[in-house]
Amino acid sequence: MENWLRRVGFVYVAGTDEVGRGCLAGPVVAAAVVLHPDRHISGLADSKAVPAEERAALYSEITASALAWAVAAADPTEIDRINIHQASLRAMQRAVLSLAPLPDIVLVDAFRVPDLPMAQRGVLHGDRRCAAIAAASIVAKVTRDRQMIELHSVDPRYGFDRHKGYATADHLDAVARFGYSDVHRRSFRPPTLFDTMD
Repeated sequence: MENWLRRVGFVYVAGTDEVGRGCLAGPVVAAAVVLHPDRHISGLADSKAVPAEERAALYSEITASALAWAVAAADPTEIDRINIHQASLRAMQRAVLSLAPLPDIVLVDAFRVPDLPMAQRGVLHGDRRCAAIAAASIVAKVTRDRQMIELHSVDPRYGFDRHKGYATADHLDAVARFGYSDVHRRSFRPPTLFDTMD
């Protein structure tokens, strides 16, 4: 898709994606990436389908070779104030608008991002179909996982280093024991264990 867009005249084609929508704790993190058309990165895929070590290696390659990349987040307070969907869109908007140079067009995983001053296209299952969206997914996932490990070092009671804020059994046990911390989303109620990992 990116190659086709370049052929019809778009120069800087960005992909954007977010991670952390389904978590009980921590921010939602978005990334935007403009890949270099002459620097192919093999192994790009939806971040959820890539093992952690491989994700870290891809993150390094993406951030070293991309024409532009940026990350942005919405913290739990903002998520509680405006809801997770709106917070995710705002994080993606901030990431895109932080790119330098700004892209000519933005490919978005499924949604339309409001208030962008450039063309955009929502792509269903975009993190599987577009290299730039997959790259953004990986950058966002690695960034957020590192943030959750830092939060664990501040407050190890919840095991954020293991589950990264998702509603796993041990996370729910910790919430039952200790209540919500400052980094938990107050508007989220623990889901059933059947709809945890996004």
